[in-house]
Amino acid sequence: MNARKSIVAIIGRQNVGKSTLLNRLAHKRVAIVEDMPGTTRDRVFADAVWQDKEFTLVDTGGLEIGPETELERGVRAQVNTAIQEADLLLYVTDVKDGIMPTDYEIADMLRKTEKPVILVVNKTDNDKLEAQAVEFYQLGLGDPIPISAHHARGTGELLDRIVDMLPAIEHIPSEPQMMKVAIVGRPNVGKSMLLNTLLGQERSIVSEMPGTTRDAIDTPIDFQGKSVVLIDTAGIRRRGQVEVGVERYSVLRALRAIDRCDVALLVLDATELVTAQDMHVAGYIQQAEKGIVLVVNKWDLVTDKNTAHWEETLRANLKFVVYAPVMFVSAKTGQGIEDILPVSEKVYAERIKRLADAEVRSVVQQALAAHPPPRRGRRELVIKGGTQTGISPPAFTFRVNDAKLMHFSYRRYLENQLRQAFGFAGTPIRLEFTIGGGK
Repeated sequence: MNARKSIVAIIGRQNVGKSTLLNRLAHKRVAIVEDMPGTTRDRVFADAVWQDKEFTLVDTGGLEIGPETELERGVRAQVNTAIQEADLLLYVTDVKDGIMPTDYEIADMLRKTEKPVILVVNKTDNDKLEAQAVEFYQLGLGDPIPISAHHARGTGELLDRIVDMLPAIEHIPSEPQMMKVAIVGRPNVGKSMLLNTLLGQERSIVSEMPGTTRDAIDTPIDFQGKSVVLIDTAGIRRRGQVEVGVERYSVLRALRAIDRCDVALLVLDATELVTAQDMHVAGYIQQAEKGIVLVVNKWDLVTDKNTAHWEETLRANLKFVVYAPVMFVSAKTGQGIEDILPVSEKVYAERIKRLADAEVRSVVQQALAAHPPPRRGRRELVIKGGTQTGISPPAFTFRVNDAKLMHFSYRRYLENQLRQAFGFAGTPIRLEFTIGGGK
């Protein structure tokens, strides 16, 4: 059985401290799943653990009830999508502003969603301000929780309330052992056309069945005699117009699909490389430790087809997934489409690759001899051995004298040595360091 993480959306007016709250909850007394340099997920979403419960925090823009500008309407559409996707809502208000007319309207809107809501009164930096939080009972959303996200005041109590109100863990039956490929990316990069073209390449569709993620369609297909599941986050087979704003918040739409997949096809637009949202989705794939293939679509619209230059530009912007294969395709003309599933299959094979202990030990010994660990003061890191301890993703455990002496640059060096020796194209590698003896 697999467990699905709950989604907690942070809602509120502008300047009430929503982003500060997300950063506080995600970095104080909360274990981040992985925090690697270059991963651009700050102020958008963050995976967190509290009291052994995992959940995903989602930041949203400032909410306006009667949006007038196109930007305000776009933010409102994104917030609506966040609310729709969430299991629990944190409604953040500002004690220094008091209750504003908009707060009543937002509270009424949230009540109509019939989703659990926690009323958060932010900026209660001292006892006097905390006492003023009682005013917010007027919003009719239950007991307000006074906090100061900036000073970490009351955030522990808020986290306790969050885990108490999270829904029971939804256990998803383990799916058959077959490669699952998710097609993800921001809106208008050609995900739907890419899937249609893939399915049109003389492959038989076994069946169509609803996915276990919301608004996703799973399509099992036969690929060279093997069963493969394509997870479509665009929902192209659903008729009717997609609700305004739903696709704009495609990062949310991709979360659960990425959690379920083995390999994510991150579809990029060749005419708009590389946007912040591209980096957000890539960051989530990396932190979810999934395989990744960068699929540059709309290649037919590019006049300068110097792939080496394009690949260099991509890797400079997406350094944290430098191991990802890059493909240049056109869903419209079919160029390069026939290679997508073979490349995905290679990435999947790299994720489940198992190595003999002797092979790993030899590479580690050579790496240590070529470049010994640096000293930290008078202390020297001693690596006593390493072995592969898992797959999907490949995991390696090293026995060391003191794990605190392991610098991220030397960690990266060891990873690069493993990649040079064994490949692992398209998949992250998990390295763990434990104190232990042995040869």
